Amino acid sequence: MKKSSIFKGALIFAIFLVSTTTYANTKTWTIDASHTKIQFSVAHMMISSVTGDFKIFDGQAISKGDDFTDCEVEFSADVNSIDTDDEKRDGHLKSPDFLNAKEYPKITFKSKSFKKVADNIYKVTGDFTIRDVTKSKEFDVIYGGTITDPWGNERSGFKLTGRINRFDYNLKWNKLLETGGLMVGKTVTITCNVELIRKKDKPE
Repeated sequence: MKKSSIFKGALIFAIFLVSTTTYANTKTWTIDASHTKIQFSVAHMMISSVTGDFKIFDGQAISKGDDFTDCEVEFSADVNSIDTDDEKRDGHLKSPDFLNAKEYPKITFKSKSFKKVADNIYKVTGDFTIRDVTKSKEFDVIYGGTITDPWGNERSGFKLTGRINRFDYNLKWNKLLETGGLMVGKTVTITCNVELIRKKDKPE
């Protein structure tokens, strides 16, 4: 047998071995909604902040190894589930002045990269969509660790933080105060405490 044939055979086997090992380490995680909080805050009248969250959301992550480097993330939040502890304000946020829930019922994020920058610190970048506007955004991520719960399920915890300019997403409603400032700030701070779960495989 020629050396080139032996080399090609070894190369094919090595590629097969790497691909099967990667596939074996691939894990699909889903959000545990009962242990996850998707929050936001924005300045009000230049002196304080209004906070809120979304009660209905969904998402998953696909990890490709022992840690979450190059993890693939997809997430969506139901705009109609927005809650700021004020029904009138929630209605205004869902109106065309802001999120326009009737026309654009979902806020979505789809990652393009998930990179480890320190021991438990990551950066996730992806397409963030509000209304009909999609922009590339980077968020900071703190990885809290992975455990096996008492029922045999794997759980991983993360804290994601970042800021967006709401004007970039056509959320431009505002009023000028007599003092010259804006009633609602431009910058929205996003804080997500997320718990992912990978349920124990059912016996065959």
